[in-house]
Amino acid sequence: MVPTSERDWEFDRFNDGSKDLVTNAQYRRYNRFLTQHKQSLKRIEESLGSNITDAWDFDLNPVELTFLPYEQASILDLIRTQNKILNKIIIVFSSLCCECKFLVYECERKYIPAILFFGEGEQDGQERSTYVGQFVSLLQDLSCYVNRCNEVVLNILQQLSALYGPINQNGRPRLMDVSDLHIPIVFEHLADLLRCLVTLDECFRRNSAIVELWPQFKRMITSIKNNPDKVQTDLSRLPAFEKILVALEGQLLDGRIFQNCIEQIFDSTQTVTKNSTLADEFSLTIRDLMLNIEPKLGEFNEMDSRLKYVGICALYCLHYQLYRILDKKQLKPIWDVYKKIPIVYLVGNVSWMANKFLLEKIPQLMKLLDKKALQAVEQHRITYIQTKESALSKELQQSYLQVLSWLVRMDSQLISTDGTENSLEKDVMRKSSLLLQGLFTAYYLSHTVKTLISLHYSSSLPMKPECMLTLYRYTELLKVIEYTYYRHSMAIGPYFNAMMQFLSQRLLKHIAAAKKRITLTTDRRVSDKQLDVLAGLVLAESCLNGPSTKERLLIVRLAFSFGSRMKTFREEEVVAFEDTMKKLETLASFSEKLDNACDTTFTYWEQNSFRLYLQDLFITVRDPHRLHYIFAALRDCVPSLRFIRHDKSEKLINLYKNEIMKIFDQCFLQELFKTIEDDLRYSCHAHLEVGDRSVFRSNFRDVSPFLRVKPIRFFDEFLNIKGAVESYLDKNFYDYTTTSSTDWNTYSEMRNLASQKYGLDLHEPHLPSKTLEQGCDVLDLMRNLNSFVSQHYYNINNQIFIERSSNNKFLRTLNIRHVANSIRTHGIGIMNTAVNFTYQYLRQKFYMFSQFLFDEHIKSRLMKDIKYFKENKDKHNQRYLFERAKKFFIGIRKLGVQPDTNETYLDQFRQLIGQIGNAMGYVRMIRSGGLNTCSGSIRFIPDFEEVISYEEYSQKANLPVETVSAAKQLDDVISNLVKNFTEGTEYFKILVDVFSSEFRGKKNLHLKNFYVIVPPLTLSFVEHIKQLKDNLTKKSKVNASFTDDGFVMGVAYILKLLDQYRDFDSLHWFEAVRESFDNEKNDVINKSRNSTEENVKKALNASMKRIENDQLEFDLLNYSLRSARIFFRADKTADEDKRTTTSSDGKGTAGEENNTRPHSDTVASTATDTTTSVLPPQNIPPPPPLPSSSSFIPPPPPLPPFLM
Repeated sequence: MVPTSERDWEFDRFNDGSKDLVTNAQYRRYNRFLTQHKQSLKRIEESLGSNITDAWDFDLNPVELTFLPYEQASILDLIRTQNKILNKIIIVFSSLCCECKFLVYECERKYIPAILFFGEGEQDGQERSTYVGQFVSLLQDLSCYVNRCNEVVLNILQQLSALYGPINQNGRPRLMDVSDLHIPIVFEHLADLLRCLVTLDECFRRNSAIVELWPQFKRMITSIKNNPDKVQTDLSRLPAFEKILVALEGQLLDGRIFQNCIEQIFDSTQTVTKNSTLADEFSLTIRDLMLNIEPKLGEFNEMDSRLKYVGICALYCLHYQLYRILDKKQLKPIWDVYKKIPIVYLVGNVSWMANKFLLEKIPQLMKLLDKKALQAVEQHRITYIQTKESALSKELQQSYLQVLSWLVRMDSQLISTDGTENSLEKDVMRKSSLLLQGLFTAYYLSHTVKTLISLHYSSSLPMKPECMLTLYRYTELLKVIEYTYYRHSMAIGPYFNAMMQFLSQRLLKHIAAAKKRITLTTDRRVSDKQLDVLAGLVLAESCLNGPSTKERLLIVRLAFSFGSRMKTFREEEVVAFEDTMKKLETLASFSEKLDNACDTTFTYWEQNSFRLYLQDLFITVRDPHRLHYIFAALRDCVPSLRFIRHDKSEKLINLYKNEIMKIFDQCFLQELFKTIEDDLRYSCHAHLEVGDRSVFRSNFRDVSPFLRVKPIRFFDEFLNIKGAVESYLDKNFYDYTTTSSTDWNTYSEMRNLASQKYGLDLHEPHLPSKTLEQGCDVLDLMRNLNSFVSQHYYNINNQIFIERSSNNKFLRTLNIRHVANSIRTHGIGIMNTAVNFTYQYLRQKFYMFSQFLFDEHIKSRLMKDIKYFKENKDKHNQRYLFERAKKFFIGIRKLGVQPDTNETYLDQFRQLIGQIGNAMGYVRMIRSGGLNTCSGSIRFIPDFEEVISYEEYSQKANLPVETVSAAKQLDDVISNLVKNFTEGTEYFKILVDVFSSEFRGKKNLHLKNFYVIVPPLTLSFVEHIKQLKDNLTKKSKVNASFTDDGFVMGVAYILKLLDQYRDFDSLHWFEAVRESFDNEKNDVINKSRNSTEENVKKALNASMKRIENDQLEFDLLNYSLRSARIFFRADKTADEDKRTTTSSDGKGTAGEENNTRPHSDTVASTATDTTTSVLPPQNIPPPPPLPSSSSFIPPPPPLPPFLM
């Protein structure tokens, strides 16, 4: 019990709600996390699932859903009736029609693409000269193909002549009564085959590369024939090859493929040209075919009527060639088609105009046409362009509404079904009409785009940007329709066969009614004609009872031609039968027709306009998801590119892909990068009030919709716009932060703003730690490497750079500690970047180095000294005389001196070598600083050889997965440190290897004289160093120092590049110097002994001090040069180095290549990409070029193994 006094002080528990607030806040955070995770999973699922640009391509999709059956039975098995004569006739014509189909398919898939794209690819003259040689094999195949087409055309006409021949032809009775027999299907297939021949002629005529390269190829063959010694080939076969070329040129390249076909002799086994019945039937069929397609031209329900019109014109030319009949009434409907379609797009970038074709093939037409008719054609073409362009925007809106309406109906009606039997027929009809409506729309859009492009191309008229952009919108709609069919393919499949069966059932009803009608109207005695009619109907009925394959439908067409005679069908029944038959044929070849309608191969020749499209899209930011459809359209040319023969198809495809990607990067991605980066930068500095950043400003552009576009499929890659922006910003923010470490907070804010405003997931740079020590920064020195090496002295023993002069009271120095601090601050990646910059700097200096040695004044003196040394070396104890070098040194002064500094050309050359040596000292210091950094990090590892594996021990202890992963990461870090410390990268060896091949090459023989100029250079250096030390004792602020070892580093480096260590040692230069000084000393001593005057002795003592001082400086120079030579392995020649490198490739290379640093790759590659070739100055004879390779990138930045 609680005492009463204590109970009075108790209070009721008070809930202030703080715990609930915390709990609810955590719930909300967890809910947001789940929502975001769900959205991420959904996006991943969508990206891994159906893609917006999936197409029916066997190269990319492992499985394709097809709806149509393929015929397995032969034509002989399908045509089986009791009427053997009818069987024979239908077998002949169906076989010929199938052969025509096969030839048309072969032409469109194999030969036309190869001709269209001939000459595309590398525009290098040497590369293009081989195109025709590789193309000849295709031309030979094409020649055989054309011969086959001519044979098929001849056979068709002879078979028709035999069918429509006179009653007693060649003493034989006619096979059957053909008084009212019309078989237009045979003429249609013949027209398709002739159209292919016309297309081949137009393709050859349009391709300028063939016209340009074919004569060059013939001249090359003639040159080979005239110069047999220059080629290694069997010339005995050359005359036969020349005959083949002449035959190919006459048959194919002269534009007479079609003309040769219709001018061949047709009266061989059958008389064709004098068969009046066939002539009448031919003319009647042309008129009927024209009546069938003329109402559809230019209308919404037009599909391939334009190509059929080309075939009809070819049939008309064939008819005239056979019978020489010109009928103005027959010509008028053919000629007047220009009022509806002024031009016909054939394929690729090839178009065709009927008036020019007819006048070229039938010049006699000029008699039937006046000038006004010809002028009207040209005038109407221009008027059509103007009218179409003015109404294009309005038609685009209507097309948009039409396509959107169709899309909605496809989504709603295609899947919905009504289970009642009464509605099944309506359901099938509704779905079939829905499918055909999309196909009609695609054809209409395709005709609009291709006709306008062809008109502008043929008329050489520029297209307005607005018109071109509108045509791109039409192209997008084409791909929308194609994608819609693909997306609903699983829903279309179950209904497709039902639609075809329904249409077949309709046809069977008409045939059954006709059979019943003819059996009721016949008497007991049945005529042969009636038997032929019944046999045709039975055959058509038999084929329709099976699957609706193309072969069966062809036989149905032929059988209907025989079975529709004697008025067995009423007029309305014939119309209904034809309409249903056309629908059935369209469904039977639906995939093929859809591919033709949505084919956008023409975009290959419109790459320049793609820039305009991207610029407009970026400015308007309207429907950015359209990019999926445009890239799908750009890819349509790939199947055609695979058939090229003048070059490797993959090579041309990669060139095309790279060109498109280059345009996309320049016109879209770079602009997007700049816009987003500028917006982030302005937003972070909004407090500075830099310009108007309001969303209501006139130039405001919200580019965030571009970042929501799904990855775009193009060829075998995916273009992720958001990922590209993230990668660009990550790289730039890292580079900017490493360049200016004080701005890290600004870029951190920009990174956070990018995440909030644009939803970009940027990575933290994870830069290494900083230091507070004041000193030179390697990055600053790297940016100004040229001024650094020219304004500092290098000391080889202490590894220190000392500033030459300064206006301050102190001089700056750079030592290993400063470099180590910079590496610790900016990361180890700057080591590779520093070596890259040094490489760029050395390339420029070596050009000046080569120019000096190439000068005639210098080269002649060096050649003279080399000759003198070789001739007198035995006389002078194998030594290069000191007096000879001094004479050279004095002789150079006679060429002129700088008025300001009193420096000779040799002094300037010495300074150049000193700057090169300073650059090498800079690389050495970078390497030593890296080792210093690594040693500071690795000092906590007790044993480098037996490093325990934390991952292994973690797994044995059954620790959590996260702990095992952390242990593995620790193992990787330790392994990397040990490898960097024990192996490292020999940067000196890299810089030797990258230049040595060019220095020692035959193109740079003038550099071989360098070792002879070293003695005069040492004289210049000794004078220079003496002056520096004198100024130092005098406390001068200019040109005062105790060291300048950059010269010896440069001499040692260049001697290694030229492999002239032994050549220089053969001069015994420093021994000759000592000998000369010893002689001078002896002379001074002798003079001192013989002289008693005090003044003379003082002068001699001063001379002795000078000689000793000079000898000391030469000794110091000799010692420093020997030290510098150790860095470049002076004990080995170039051949010995190669053998050593070859034997150790399996060890060193792997170690160097595996030491990677992700954050340094970008910096190193940036430095390398800026490499440019050095061009010699004008009016100066250039020496052989020094290395101009821009591919030098040192290996990733392992730390150096020892301190140099």
